[in-house]
Amino acid sequence: MPETPTAEDRLQVLEALTDTALGHLDQDKVMATILARVRELLGVDTATVLRHDQEARQLQAIAASGIEEEVYQDVRVAIGAGFAGRVAAQRRPVIIDHVDETTVVNSLLWERGLRTLLGVPMLAGDELVGVLHVGSLTSREFSGSDIELLKLVAARLALAVQIDLSTTDRAAAAALQRSLLPGRLPVIAGMEFSARYVPGTEPGVGGDWYDLFPLPGDRLGMVMGDVAGHGLNAAVIMGRLRSALRAYALETDDPAEVLSKLDRKVQHFEPGALATVMYGLVPASRSRVAISLAGHLPPVLAAPGLPSAFVDVPVDPPIGVTGPRRRTTDVELPPGGVLAFYTDGLVERRDHLIDVGLQRLTDVVTPDQPGVVCARVMAALVGATPAQDDIALLVARRDPA
Repeated sequence: MPETPTAEDRLQVLEALTDTALGHLDQDKVMATILARVRELLGVDTATVLRHDQEARQLQAIAASGIEEEVYQDVRVAIGAGFAGRVAAQRRPVIIDHVDETTVVNSLLWERGLRTLLGVPMLAGDELVGVLHVGSLTSREFSGSDIELLKLVAARLALAVQIDLSTTDRAAAAALQRSLLPGRLPVIAGMEFSARYVPGTEPGVGGDWYDLFPLPGDRLGMVMGDVAGHGLNAAVIMGRLRSALRAYALETDDPAEVLSKLDRKVQHFEPGALATVMYGLVPASRSRVAISLAGHLPPVLAAPGLPSAFVDVPVDPPIGVTGPRRRTTDVELPPGGVLAFYTDGLVERRDHLIDVGLQRLTDVVTPDQPGVVCARVMAALVGATPAQDDIALLVARRDPA
């Protein structure tokens, strides 16, 4: 039976967990190294990390030492089910000395002959990150020192998992968002465009997007949208909305109907998701734009010889919110006229009211070339101060007569 860990043993664990050499390894190797050291120190035969999937309400094996099949076979355990699920649900250490189908969901554990298991929750503040458990092929008693040591390891691993998830999600979200934004704006007869997209400084990429696409009959679809929230989930929802809106745009020439279908899709398949969207349809004549707003800020219109102003378009509820019938408004677009579409990150700042940003926007949108307008808008509203939220800007101009 292993000896009770001493203060010196505790120091060894701390050194193992803060070893600067681990900083040069990837996440998988870090976990494998730590779990191997835990097995050696506690005199156990297995050590496993299961990550909490909050959306699925289950644990997934992501690292193991001594019983690596848990990872290879993608073992998953529902919260509250069996041994690991019980540790997660109760958020406290659990010890069992009888391992079979009545106490453990994962058959690999009893098939390997494990007799005793100790599990502790991996917590970051009040958030459940996962479960760490160790097992012995012989009957044994885990001491209070054993439990404290394993809790120490679990806290370190919880931090490592959180950092890895945050980095991975942000990179994936950024890559997804870049892939869904137009790499090159389409060439459309009678129109010219320019656009900007700047990620905000807040943690996690947001769900802002813009889109331009030709439609049958020499028509043009223009979109500006903003999914509530940040991170990979917001970017994924953004991608789904973008694809669905394009499909609905092929079915009808009424922007309000397009957004109604999009709203119905979101409420059925993405319950709880929320987004503001502007959809505009330009006919072959290029003389007007049919616009419907789902909770989105109205575009700015700059026509030659007239002061710039926000278009007079009613704002209907955001996508994901049940409300009255959505509406479409025709906006005249004279030769040389410019429309500027944007997300709220362009005009909102923590140090002033949104009305200030909106006024600045109308002051600098003029009936000039779209590239010039974009540059002027970004200089006036962003300047040298990074925006907290993502910014999307799309400027469209009808060719002068």
